Amino acid sequence: MSEQSDGGRTESGHQHPGVQNGGESLSGIRGWLSRTARMLTGSTVTLTDYDPARHDPLVTFDGLSGYEEVDRYWVNVPFSFISINYDPEDTKHYYYVVEPTLTELEQDLLDRLFEDVRGPLLYRDSVADDPEQALREELESRIEEYGIQVTDEMFYRLFYYLYRSFQGYGKLDPLMHDPHIEDISCDGPDLPVFVYHDEYTDIETSVRYDPQELANFVIQLAQRSGRHVSVSDPVVSTTLPDGSRIELALGEEVTPKGSAFTIRKYADEPFTPIDLLNYGTADAEILAFMWLAIESNKSIIFAGGTAAGKTTSMNAVSMFLPPRSKVITIEDTKELSLYHENWLSSVTRERMGDADISMYDLLRSALRHRPEYIVVGEVRGEEAITLFQAMNTGHTTFSTMHADSVQTVINRLENEPINVPRPMVTSLDILWVQVLGRSDGERVRRATTVAEIEGIDQRTGELDYSNTYSWDSHSDEFSEQGSELLDEIQEERGWSESELLTELRNRQRFLQYLQDNDVTDYRRFTAMVNKYYADSAEVMERIDAKTDVED
Repeated sequence: MSEQSDGGRTESGHQHPGVQNGGESLSGIRGWLSRTARMLTGSTVTLTDYDPARHDPLVTFDGLSGYEEVDRYWVNVPFSFISINYDPEDTKHYYYVVEPTLTELEQDLLDRLFEDVRGPLLYRDSVADDPEQALREELESRIEEYGIQVTDEMFYRLFYYLYRSFQGYGKLDPLMHDPHIEDISCDGPDLPVFVYHDEYTDIETSVRYDPQELANFVIQLAQRSGRHVSVSDPVVSTTLPDGSRIELALGEEVTPKGSAFTIRKYADEPFTPIDLLNYGTADAEILAFMWLAIESNKSIIFAGGTAAGKTTSMNAVSMFLPPRSKVITIEDTKELSLYHENWLSSVTRERMGDADISMYDLLRSALRHRPEYIVVGEVRGEEAITLFQAMNTGHTTFSTMHADSVQTVINRLENEPINVPRPMVTSLDILWVQVLGRSDGERVRRATTVAEIEGIDQRTGELDYSNTYSWDSHSDEFSEQGSELLDEIQEERGWSESELLTELRNRQRFLQYLQDNDVTDYRRFTAMVNKYYADSAEVMERIDAKTDVED
């Protein structure tokens, strides 16, 4: 749907919807009712595009009693906006969704339109090409058939709810449009939906589902993802078409409160290393080190707890992959998005009897494609053995794992159910451990440790590792403790120590320059990295020249 703006903004920088009182006069409603009752035929719908300067507002909101509104911003202009409220008594925030309000007559009309519009839309070839235009044409046709005279504002209110139902996510649609939301969770019917907001953290919303409505929505989410959920198979973990990960539970078989779901939203634009810098997840020195390690074919595992951002960091750091190198990604639910020319993406297929295709199957198949880099979404079972076999045969691999420390990663790798032999673990080069922690009272994602696997201690037989970079939660700063891996890279490249340090400094300055110039678009970032690979000297000369001019 096209978006219009009223230009206003809150202090936090969000676009601010205007608050206006609207409604129909009593005489207008009586006239509309009279025309509806006569069911005139042959009426014509003449519409103009919605213009907030000429039309009445589609949404109105005067605030919530007992709450202090602290923020307001559009999520789908001009149809829906979010009002963030604060309850001083309970000292908590409340996420309130504001959508068009329908009169009783409009609601009755909408109920009929749901039934009459659905069928024709299924048989229109143009729906897939332009669903918005197809719905608009069908809505106009039905209103003309009914012989109803509608205002532009009434038409767009009806259109919004039809589009929200057929092409969107129903009453959850505003939340799915909100770029500030990372997670959406519904714990059961008649309970408030909770979201994780990037500014207000965990917050209760005004969205609720009754039992049957929630069950229907869970089934709809599964169908939209190409999966089946039923009482006999009540749990589904899959991916929505937009890339968001969903966990579904139907009925009371495994969730006694009733149907439930959790959605981990997929970012429209993938994070780049510059985003990691901006959010403080890592600093330029760490990223320069990782860049050089990736180019030098070092294998990496990104570890962290739930919602620590390990997959996001792996996806971002993967943008350092050399251009045109052959990359294969393997996942059970699609999360990775690489802006890379020579990339083959593969996803598991489960719960189809003998035709199941597991990560283990995909990994074995990937080795036959002779990739230079293999990126595995997460290792948790037998595929880990094959992954480490691939490392031992010279394939560079990246993967993620649920663990909150270097030692926990090693313990998980060496014990049930993964059981990677200790000598094979030594083929892993780097462990990046990331946490969702707190700094200055705010929740932050930080790479707490970047460690190097050094081999097996001959005296104790234990696996040796050293922390190359560490994060101090008190100062929110990173420190470097020395790297044997850099010495190894220096020897492999035939560099002197001075050449190695110069290369690291250049890459660090390159990243800082991109950060200073706000190069967060993944296309621009990848293009700049590719230019560096093609002619690093020329790129650094241009950066130096521009920096001198700015100074």
